[in-house]
Amino acid sequence: MRKIFLFFLYHFFLFAHATKTTQKVNTNSVDSIVVYKSQKIMTLYSQRIPIKKITISIGENPIGHKQKQGDNPTPEGFYTITDKNSNSAYYKNLGISYPNQKDKNQAKKNHVSPGGNIKIHGYTDTQGSSKNRLVRYAYTWGCINVCNADMDEVYDWVKVGAVIYICP
Repeated sequence: MRKIFLFFLYHFFLFAHATKTTQKVNTNSVDSIVVYKSQKIMTLYSQRIPIKKITISIGENPIGHKQKQGDNPTPEGFYTITDKNSNSAYYKNLGISYPNQKDKNQAKKNHVSPGGNIKIHGYTDTQGSSKNRLVRYAYTWGCINVCNADMDEVYDWVKVGAVIYICP
């Protein structure tokens, strides 16, 4: 528990220094991501240096950790980026390793399916570049949405295996 607290505290202080403007970033150089659900912000890091803050939308039930299939919150905790898909139904996507073993154990204990298929992805419609729509109207079934222009950068910059910490 202390390790999680220290990780969160470290990224909390770095968060203030992340830039909203794009810096020159190499392909597959982002090795960690921190998502702040309550602020609807995702910060990309390369070797502990904050690279970019991105406005996101999250699960339509934004409070709490995903417990079972169909409950719609975005999971909370430590995960990894498992894959990249450029032919996604939702523009492009990055797979998130939900459910992890802890999620599976909790779901088994509660006799439910933990669900899965949680992604970071763009939009399929013509509004994919509208940040106003992204913040004001968009919800997901537990995924993390970003506008398509940001998704292009996320897709190029984030490497498979990157750590993602999703916090309340």
